Amino acid sequence: MNILIIEDERLARESLVQLLHQIDSNIQIAAQLESVEKSVNWLSKNKADLIFLDIHLADDVSFKIFEQIEVKTPIIFTTAYDQYALQAFKVNSVDYLLKPIEEEELRTALDKFKQNYIAANLDYTKLATTIEEVKQKLYQERFLVSRGDKIMSATIDQIAYFEGEDRYVYLTKKDGSRFILDYKLSGLEDLLNPKLFFRLNRSFITHFDSIDRIITLSKSRLKVELKPKARRDIYVSAANNRAFKMWLNQ
Repeated sequence: MNILIIEDERLARESLVQLLHQIDSNIQIAAQLESVEKSVNWLSKNKADLIFLDIHLADDVSFKIFEQIEVKTPIIFTTAYDQYALQAFKVNSVDYLLKPIEEEELRTALDKFKQNYIAANLDYTKLATTIEEVKQKLYQERFLVSRGDKIMSATIDQIAYFEGEDRYVYLTKKDGSRFILDYKLSGLEDLLNPKLFFRLNRSFITHFDSIDRIITLSKSRLKVELKPKARRDIYVSAANNRAFKMWLNQ
């Protein structure tokens, strides 16, 4: 089986290759590409049995590939951003893996490909079912918060941002009130609509409406000012810089 890997992060490529060879030593890596441009050029002249495709590439989002060339090869999408799942499954998607990729999930995706897609057309009934499942995913609409002995509920439209500080997570409302929340920031990410909320760094998840100003400090570093004003400076990590800009632009 010849596999094409389209991924702009070197470590992610190396990790994927290692996992693939651990699962099946007979797998051949046809090429490793990091951009839309290189992928279009390669696919116009070459073929693979299966493509592993990241959503965010060095020069654009990978969906731009399909605007320039017809791709009939089955695809397993790999990305850290599950808000793209619905769009991904509209293309030739075998599966959708969230980073960091686990060996067992990768093994399952390969088994699915071998059972259903080799020398066969895509099962669009299964894809349609998957699309409906993604559409039906519900995000949390309110959170139970407390201050002292008072307990109340904060709705999504009232929330400005979430902040992790020491051992606690705080919810700050748009009116400036601040409450302790019985969650971890990592757990909140799965509960929040990714179109409305973005994790800026290890300590902050913000609502789009609460971004007051963005300051460019360097090519790879941004400072974000929120409203109501946070108690400390907030910087977008270099790793999140591009994803943050894409989120702002969707």
